Amino acid sequence: MPELSRFFGITIYMFYEDHAPPHFHARYGEFEALIRIADFAILDGKLPVRALGLVVEWASLHQEELLENWKRAQSGEPIAKIPPLQ
Repeated sequence: MPELSRFFGITIYMFYEDHAPPHFHARYGEFEALIRIADFAILDGKLPVRALGLVVEWASLHQEELLENWKRAQSGEPIAKIPPLQ
């Protein structure tokens, strides 16, 4: 599971050849959620409200990069790191 970014105790990662729709995984402590890239909706799992807010803020800044990484992951190409939320 390639790590895309890490900030404020949150780890963002994406699997190679994962199922549609395009999404990423966010982990915070014992919580984990799959988040759709198109609208940042939670597809599965749960995050605390504050952590989810930080993830959505970060994702909205990097939506194009997330989509590009999704395409790379689907074709087995290396995934690029994305800067953390500052």
